[in-house]
Amino acid sequence: MPTPAKRTTTPTRRPAKAQPAITVGAINIRVRPEERALIDQAAVLSGKSRSEFMLEAARRAATDAILDRTLFRTQPAAYAKFQALLDAPPNPNGRLRKLLETAPPWE
Repeated sequence: MPTPAKRTTTPTRRPAKAQPAITVGAINIRVRPEERALIDQAAVLSGKSRSEFMLEAARRAATDAILDRTLFRTQPAAYAKFQALLDAPPNPNGRLRKLLETAPPWE
């Protein structure tokens, strides 16, 4: 009886693992224990590590700081109208009065 032919199989390729982003530097800061505890609590509640939480918060603050100082251009008439609106006092109303009389939550 003839011998059965050998079955050859091709090796299966495993899916490539996602490579973590390479960090190129560190930022070190000194904090008081109560600040660190606050950051740690917020990070845990967000489901992130302390580093992830702090990096995200710093990135958001940096973006806001840059966007707050972004130059925009407009026509002189539109700018004059915009400037007048900024310089005009707000019209008094109940909601504004309530806002000004309410103590901030951090006090």
